[in-house]
Amino acid sequence: MTSDLPGAQWFKSSHSGGGESCVEVAWLDSGHVGVRDSKNPTGPALTFTPGGWDAFTVCVADGAFNQSF
Repeated sequence: MTSDLPGAQWFKSSHSGGGESCVEVAWLDSGHVGVRDSKNPTGPALTFTPGGWDAFTVCVADGAFNQSF
């Protein structure tokens, strides 16, 4: 995790509806993908390799992180 990602251009999904409780993503110069909480833009960010990002998004789409309590 890091919050020092100079030059990162953060954006929210067009599906977010412009809300404040969103995840933001940045395509980084290194080819990696940054992810952060829009409510805490100076806080930590996750960085994924391209392959790690692909695997993560496939798991999200497949519901792998859905929890029922």
